[in-house]
Amino acid sequence: MRRIWFLGLAAALLPIGVMAQAGGMTLEQIAKTRTASGVAISPDGGEIAYVLAVPRLPGIDEDGPARTELHVVSRNRDSRGYVTGKTNVAALQWFPDGRSLAFLSKREGDTTRGVYRIPLRGGEAVRFASLKTDISGYSLSPDGTRVALLAPQPESDALAAERKQGFTQKVYEEDWRPTTLWIQDVDGDAEARELAIDGSVQSVHWSPAGDRLALVVAPRQLTDDTLVFARVRIIDPDGRELGRVDNPGKLGQLAWSPDGAHLAVISAADENDAADGRLTIVGKDGGPQRDLLPGLHGHVSHVGWRDNGRVLFLSQEGVQTRIGEIAVDGSNQQTLLAAEGPVWGGLSVAREGGDLALVGHSPQHPQEVFILGRGQATPTRLTDSNPWLADVRLARQEVVRYRARDGLEIEGMLVHPLERRGNQRVPLILVVHGGPESHYSNGWLTGYSQPAQVAAARGFASFFPNYRSSTGRGVEFSKAGYGRPGMEEFDDLVDGVDHLVEIGLIDRDSVGITGGSYGGYASAWGATYYSERFAASVMFVGISDQASLVTTGDIPQEQYLTHMGTWPWENPEMFRQASPITHAQKSRTPTLILHGEADPRVPVMQSYMMYRYLQLAGQAPVRLVLYPGEGHGNQRAASRWDYAMRLMQWMEHYLTGPGGEPPAYQLDYALPEAAR
Repeated sequence: MRRIWFLGLAAALLPIGVMAQAGGMTLEQIAKTRTASGVAISPDGGEIAYVLAVPRLPGIDEDGPARTELHVVSRNRDSRGYVTGKTNVAALQWFPDGRSLAFLSKREGDTTRGVYRIPLRGGEAVRFASLKTDISGYSLSPDGTRVALLAPQPESDALAAERKQGFTQKVYEEDWRPTTLWIQDVDGDAEARELAIDGSVQSVHWSPAGDRLALVVAPRQLTDDTLVFARVRIIDPDGRELGRVDNPGKLGQLAWSPDGAHLAVISAADENDAADGRLTIVGKDGGPQRDLLPGLHGHVSHVGWRDNGRVLFLSQEGVQTRIGEIAVDGSNQQTLLAAEGPVWGGLSVAREGGDLALVGHSPQHPQEVFILGRGQATPTRLTDSNPWLADVRLARQEVVRYRARDGLEIEGMLVHPLERRGNQRVPLILVVHGGPESHYSNGWLTGYSQPAQVAAARGFASFFPNYRSSTGRGVEFSKAGYGRPGMEEFDDLVDGVDHLVEIGLIDRDSVGITGGSYGGYASAWGATYYSERFAASVMFVGISDQASLVTTGDIPQEQYLTHMGTWPWENPEMFRQASPITHAQKSRTPTLILHGEADPRVPVMQSYMMYRYLQLAGQAPVRLVLYPGEGHGNQRAASRWDYAMRLMQWMEHYLTGPGGEPPAYQLDYALPEAAR
């Protein structure tokens, strides 16, 4: 097989961005793309509040994650910014009278994050709830007079004094502090009162009846506990327990019926189910769960209520989403929006009339705000957060289905090159999602770590497969790789490449692979076990050694229960064979490894090991890039900009030439004037 990295061509790469087809998308445009989320529709359905993420421009703005602003859009598409600029808002909730909004923020002069209130018709935001530590969540009482607050337990005065003296040691997994529950009056000077809850509270949901709250409580404030051991408890406003839900594993959204008689709970099917996605119902005091959609070949991600007897749900099904409703007894299921058109990722129901606020994205645009009036067949788009996209030529995107080697049907999204000369074969970037309990939908796929439309403008195709173990196709499919990490799962990836070669689109010798987390694991697998199939690999926060990951990462129980089914000491050979470093001597693939130094999920040692194994093997170029302060995925603008530039540089260098030694590690970060 031809190996591009052996070519000794003298031609230098053009600067990043120069090779883009006229009018195609650029990395600079990705860096400034805005997205809408967190929709909350007013009680009368007349206004929709939403969070607008506004990225900082790398090298121009002060570095940091995207700023989040509070905007409100009306049904006539009039969108107004209420809290904008250098701000960070979250968790939008309407007061029951619909005249004002609550949100979380830490504003200038604040020592901790608190809950603010801003009038809809004019006036400044006023903080009405705060504690000694940052408030992480809240829920307004149905009459708007009280608020339930969540915040980490503050340090003792003695411990704070010790830290000032330099005693900043950490005792791993022992010095955690629980998230505690407080009740406070919205108006008045009375201090918040703490409710005694055994465990660490993850979320709180006040019943519309006003007589109880649903809590999600983990045994400890450790990631493993919050992922797989959190359970639902029902309490009264004084903290007395009224009931529980013994959900068997992971939890998703909760939603009370308007009369407070029922609680909808999205949860896993069992403790070995890798993802929450079953829509269940319990009574107001908890009790046994009743699955409203047994056998669903999908995963429910959002839930709401049309009225006391009808449950609304948003289901991820294949590469699309469906919005439906069903009676509380499991009868009379109806589809409101079929699994076609935009991909939906948010759901908020108006108390009066039942109109729906949605967040949707498509191959033509990132997340925007939509409204679906009761009785309407088609949602109306209300926002346009990136008007400049109208002048950008976007490449064609299509759903591709193929048979894996064992006959299982796999589907994914193919983004074609923006331009292609006749039937000329093109280079491919295979983009692998993480999890594996995740999936790609047929919507907007372009971002800093998967710049599909930028690649298309530079002549590449990009393929986003939903290999077995992905979500969106029911419990059985998501469990298909249980106990066999990387095996048939990653065979599916290669089978997808073969399909694209067979239909005449892809140059078999010019295929790169990339992805983050489990997708980084796949990229390491492609660079080692399947090295003969990939001419370049870009591995991001990925796994290189399964045994050490279980014993150093922060989710060993989650890995055991939902992925492995065994421990390294029980089946060491499986862990060894499933580790890319075991196959490092096979590697002939130039590999770029990138990792956040503060990653607790996949510790950075995984990338150190991969780098050293490949470097000592000495068969192909390898480079390791670390991002100080970043965790499991980059948040800061500069880190994202650096990552996107290096990804495209590496793929161009080894898939289209000149190959050979790696490109220079220094980059020119300057943004063109037009992108500012």
